[in-house]
Amino acid sequence: MSTLNFDVIDPIIEYALKEDIADGDITTNAVIPGEMKTTATMTAKADGVVAGLPVAERVFRKLNPDIEWTTYIEDGSIVKKGDVLVQVKGSFRALLTGERLALNFLQRMSGIATETSRYVKAIQEYNTEILDTRKTVPGLRLLDKYAVKMGGGTNHRIGLYDMVMIKDNHIKVAGGITEAVKAIRPTIAAGVKIEVETTNLNEVEEAIAAGADIIMLDNMDNETMKRGVELVNGRAKVEASGNMTLERVKEVAATGVDFISIGALTHSVKALDISMNIDVTLK
Repeated sequence: MSTLNFDVIDPIIEYALKEDIADGDITTNAVIPGEMKTTATMTAKADGVVAGLPVAERVFRKLNPDIEWTTYIEDGSIVKKGDVLVQVKGSFRALLTGERLALNFLQRMSGIATETSRYVKAIQEYNTEILDTRKTVPGLRLLDKYAVKMGGGTNHRIGLYDMVMIKDNHIKVAGGITEAVKAIRPTIAAGVKIEVETTNLNEVEEAIAAGADIIMLDNMDNETMKRGVELVNGRAKVEASGNMTLERVKEVAATGVDFISIGALTHSVKALDISMNIDVTLK
């Protein structure tokens, strides 16, 4: 997901504006003359990777369609503390009213991109990809997953509809991995991947025999994962999942897995510190 679909994202922004502004910014509208214009700059206050600039721009254009938006960097860029990201000119009211919401989107998305880039960098010597998960803020999944891409990660399934994921409860009800795969295979379109969650090497062997496209090694120790990769021997892709940390991820990549999925990329976000300074010089 390297692009943003604003047909989907615009309603998110519009709802967020309604949530924050409702009938109007009563403070700004009382103090700032409606015709007053000004200039603002957004600046990185910490090192990181930026994501979400088009979303921040969209916030301001909803309030003032004629703003002048000048970017000095693009989404996915590495920035240092003090780097200016954007200059924006337009209605003082619009810039002040939209400031918090624009920063909320930009800081969160940049935080996700920054954390993702740390994991990607940690395993750069291996042919392993960092995956996101469905552990996203409800309603913000497309933004969260876009930010992962900007950080160099890979998007896993978007939702429950675009890829099969057979987990423990499916397996129990179906009567086993083999039965679950058999039940699902005739119901899906060609090209839809089937992934099976496994917790031990016996289940890995069964998933291989059942014809799984991807085998998840869930909450296994590193040695067991290595043996799992050897068992699969290229007959399916292998994903490692569970208890992944920045300190451990390199050792996991060294087991030979194709993917490492990390929920913390999106469920435990530390926002990247970005400030917006508005010129309040009266002219």
